[in-house]
Amino acid sequence: MKRKGASSRTTARAAFPSRVLDALAEASMLGVRSGKQHRFTGIWVVVVRGRVFARSWNDKATGWRAAFRENPKGSIRWAARPVPVRTRPVRGERLLDQIQKAYAEKYSTPGSRKWVRGFRAAGRRATTIEFLPRG
Repeated sequence: MKRKGASSRTTARAAFPSRVLDALAEASMLGVRSGKQHRFTGIWVVVVRGRVFARSWNDKATGWRAAFRENPKGSIRWAARPVPVRTRPVRGERLLDQIQKAYAEKYSTPGSRKWVRGFRAAGRRATTIEFLPRG
């Protein structure tokens, strides 16, 4: 099964194995935890060009994104097991547009549309981060 937005280009940057990308592309919700946080928080993720991204709905000082800003190392949980990750902010209007499109395609149910539209807001768009494997 080919992932939406997957690229055949290879790069020197760290990448998740294709089986992980496939699972993340299909997962409707994913748990994330930064550093020593005591719990996983559920978020929506998208895969674009073989890379994993997320946006924060409310960028609170006590939220998951703030925790990753303080400590970019953490974990994502899929298939009931934690996977070590690191994060970095996302820049580039073209990539941010592709991420927005991926959210609209993946979360297309009537109940999801309100939230996807909300992710277009400049403040939320600016919260986009990328998850990378940490080895």
